[in-house]
Amino acid sequence: MSRLSANLLLLLAGAVWGMGFVAQSSAMSDLGPWSYTAGRFLLAALTLLPFAIWEGRRAPRRLSGSELGGFAAIGVMLFLGSMLQQVGILHTTVTNSGFLTGLYVVLTPIFGFLVLRSVPHWVIWPAAALALFGILLTGGGSLARIGVGDGLTIAAAAGFALQILLIGRFVASSGRPLTLSCLQFATVSLLAAVGMVALESPTLVQFQAVWPQTVYGGVVSAGFAFTLQILAQRYTTAPQAAIFLSSEALFAALFGALLLGERIPPIGFLGCALIFAAMIAVEIVPQMGRRGGPSSRHAAASAEATGLEASAFPNQRPSP
Repeated sequence: MSRLSANLLLLLAGAVWGMGFVAQSSAMSDLGPWSYTAGRFLLAALTLLPFAIWEGRRAPRRLSGSELGGFAAIGVMLFLGSMLQQVGILHTTVTNSGFLTGLYVVLTPIFGFLVLRSVPHWVIWPAAALALFGILLTGGGSLARIGVGDGLTIAAAAGFALQILLIGRFVASSGRPLTLSCLQFATVSLLAAVGMVALESPTLVQFQAVWPQTVYGGVVSAGFAFTLQILAQRYTTAPQAAIFLSSEALFAALFGALLLGERIPPIGFLGCALIFAAMIAVEIVPQMGRRGGPSSRHAAASAEATGLEASAFPNQRPSP
């Protein structure tokens, strides 16, 4: 798979997640955040289970203990991001939640540099800032008063950034993207079920009332889109993945306008254009210095040394 194809898959995942905001918003009127998260990711895990079993039977070797531990850690990060976002949105505005969740665009390369000493291509930094500003504009260009819910959402963004980084670390080396996806969903569901039992008392009637949202959230938004993310990240870098996935804010605004009657403010269209500009920049700029001549070969070597085409992590290369 080419890097362009991988990034387009990430764009598709962002579109699916953008639509997921509509399902998530409507489900919260009938079901608590812990119950919805537990049900959604249980369905996602069950959806991926047959494919994970098939993948395991075809694998040339068993997963190591460190790889299984890494898969579980990815699930923990996804759980933290999902639950903190879900609880945080109860205490903040949709505008604040959408913008602050998008902080993972900036946090991903920062964490990669601080934790893994990974130096991304220089274009990642201005593109991340541009995408972040675009996310802000899609919500109207302003933030309400910062409160507890906003702090929880910022922490959720950190969880999503770490999940992206860990996927980049383990998916290429293990060669088991479907198993990784299934195990991370099972981890999220198990941890959310503990909170559901301790903090909520959902009834079967409540689950039945939101079954369309749960099916979309579990099968499509989680099972399909997160698996797209894992498959695509074998062929692109974590910082680029974060920028393409940030398109979810753009699609959330679009589907909100189409399905919920919400209106995109005029400045929001500028925000959409900035997000797309950031995605185009990370796709085109690294290629500009590679065409012909010794200088292009030197640029290509430098890009590979910084992990532009391989991975955001030292000694990790995507599968051919």
